[in-house]
Amino acid sequence: MTSLIDVWDITTFDADLMAVLQNNGDVLLDYELVDRKNYEEQQGADRWVPLPDNPFAIERMHILEEIVLPAMEHRTIRAWHYTRLTDAEADCLRASGIHMSDATGVRRRLNAQVEAGAFDTETADAIYRKSPFHSQADSRSGKFWMVSHPYPQTDGGVELLLQHWGGEGVYFWLTDPAHIELVQKIGRPRILEVAVPLFVTTSSYSAAKAVVSTYVESLGARPEWSAFDLYATSPLGKHAILGVHTIGDASFAAMARGYPAGFANRN
Repeated sequence: MTSLIDVWDITTFDADLMAVLQNNGDVLLDYELVDRKNYEEQQGADRWVPLPDNPFAIERMHILEEIVLPAMEHRTIRAWHYTRLTDAEADCLRASGIHMSDATGVRRRLNAQVEAGAFDTETADAIYRKSPFHSQADSRSGKFWMVSHPYPQTDGGVELLLQHWGGEGVYFWLTDPAHIELVQKIGRPRILEVAVPLFVTTSSYSAAKAVVSTYVESLGARPEWSAFDLYATSPLGKHAILGVHTIGDASFAAMARGYPAGFANRN
């Protein structure tokens, strides 16, 4: 149960999980084949028509919610976090692990940059006042966001995270060009490779859907791309840090294009 799962790689599924999928494989595959057939017929019609009902939908939902979901809740998956960190911050992550994001953490990071001489206290205060954590504390605080599948560092969905130090909690609402330029110069782009127990997330169902998609794809089906965003809700110790891939590293340049081995990017 402690083995690490890539939700996109069936070779990482443990024997118990494979047994769960195989025991329900006929329904899972039949649903996907019908779903694809219905979609292609809808797309090929000369006028809009509604998707027909899938006769396997109810049974598939039962399998997902009552069988695969409970099987995933106590498993650990590999996930990815795109960010920009100083060398000191990267060293701290390796030494003490991951902490949840909040306004206090933003203040602490800004203070550290004042001490490092990156900018003065007045600038730090101005950047801090712009942080989304002040008005969106309920939705943003106490979380550490990741993605289930690796993305190339050039992907539009992660480019801003790699270009701006401090994450969305710092750069998202900045409007002063000088401040934006400052946070673009601090640190270096990094991709964190993280072992995430699903019980510290709210994404066990998304993970269940992803492993089902990977399984039926191995049987010849063509399911939708199963990548999903997820966040941890409690700190992860240093053992959870599987890798810190930094610009200049071969693994950083090859992310989702040769690293990790076996990953095929369909996005």
